Parts: sequence; C-alpha cells; structure tokens
Amino acid sequence: MDMEYKVVTKATEEGVSAWVPGLPGCWSEGTTEEEALSDIQEAVADYLAVADELSLREEGAKSHTVIVKVA
Repeated sequence: MDMEYKVVTKATEEGVSAWVPGLPGCWSEGTTEEEALSDIQEAVADYLAVADELSLREEGAKSHTVIVKVA
C-alpha cells in the first residue's frame, strides 16, 4: 500500500533538513534538497517498520493497535 506524507524542508548552513510533521522525530538531512528527500523516504520506511514492531500485541497486553479508515 502506497502512503503519502507531508515533508517539510529547510535550507541550513550544512545543506537541507527534511522532516515529517505527522511522524514525530522522523527527520533527515542532505547536502541538497534532492538528497534530503531521498533520505527522508528511507527514514519514513524505517520509522514505520519500528512503529509496526512496537505495536505488536504481546500476550497479556492491555493495549493493542487497530487500523481505522478516515474519509
């Protein structure tokens, strides 16, 4: 399933920073905007993989993750 995320970029003295407001702590940087955007795609994939792993329901857990659709 393809998903889209809003990415914010900002030019800095070191290059370009990129972050995803909808995924707290998900950010990357590159020497150019193209590199920063390429790197943020990998950062989003890694972020979602970790989030998925953390959301697995453990036996006896009192919380779990469900998916809801929003129109």
